Parts: sequence; C-alpha cells; structure tokens
Amino acid sequence: MNLANKLTLSRVIMIPAFIYFLMIGDSSSTLIAGGIFILASITDFFDGYIARTRNMVTKFGKFMDPLADKLLVISAFVCFVDLKMIPSWAVIIIISRELIVSIFRAIAASDGIVIAAGSLGKYKTATQMVSIIAFCLEPLYGDKINFPVALILFYISTFLTLLSGIDYIIQNRAVLQEK
Repeated sequence: MNLANKLTLSRVIMIPAFIYFLMIGDSSSTLIAGGIFILASITDFFDGYIARTRNMVTKFGKFMDPLADKLLVISAFVCFVDLKMIPSWAVIIIISRELIVSIFRAIAASDGIVIAAGSLGKYKTATQMVSIIAFCLEPLYGDKINFPVALILFYISTFLTLLSGIDYIIQNRAVLQEK
C-alpha cells in the first residue's frame, strides 16, 4: 500500500474519533473534533497531491478517496442534525446529491466514460468543509461574534450542493440516454 492510500485510510480511521469527540458536545471536545476534521482535510489534500505527483494513482485510491471524503462530511452533518445544529432536510439534499452523482458516475463508467468533477462540485466540497470547521470552532468565536457564521456557511454549501447536482445532471444527461 503506497503513501497516498495510507493517508486516505487514515482519514477513514479518523472518522470514529471525530464523531466521538463531536457527540460529547462540550466546548473542549468540539474543538478536538474540529482539530481531527482539519487534520483529515489536510490528508485529503496531500493524498491526492502525492498520488498525482508521484504517479501513485491506484484503483483503490480512486475508490477510497472520494468515499472517505463523503463518509467524513456526511458523518459530520448527521451528527450536527443529532445535535440540533442544522436541519435534517438540508442533509437529505446533500446525501441525495452525493448518491445521484455516484450513480451517474457508475453508469458512465460502465460505458467507459469518465466524468471529471466540475468547478461547482469543488466549490460545494470546499464550502461544506469550511462550514464543518466553522461549527467545530464555534466555541472559540461564538461568544465574540453574534452572527451565525457556521450556519450561513452551511446554507451556502447546501445551495451549492443542490446547484452542483442539477448542473451535474444537465451536463451529463447523455449518460442516461439509450444508444
């Protein structure tokens, strides 16, 4: 197993620790969860960078990297719903978009078509991660700023999730057409 794949696996291994500390619910534990999430996000950047620059791209990495990202983000949002920080309807939109895009990619792959991630999808991912970090770091700034920064970032990410999903379907609708 190469270094890039080890970094990807480390991100998956961090998920239970992230969930554990987040669900404790006190300020210190939430900050620890935020630190774990930030570390996991950094490994996401480096595993892809290392795989591309050192020619370490593998089938395992192509499968596990996006799965690890989705598991980490969805785990955070489901925990935030349980902690009554965000509404479940928004998380349903996020999970639905991820399922739709994954199924589209699987259908395309079965026809030998590779669908690259679009810029809206990249913005969606970035705003999701930033919103999760903002929620986890709220104990540091929440008393000083009387403004729901994390929640607004979350709603922006939800809007971008919906928009990128619609764009993805429109751009790739040919995948569903019969030949």
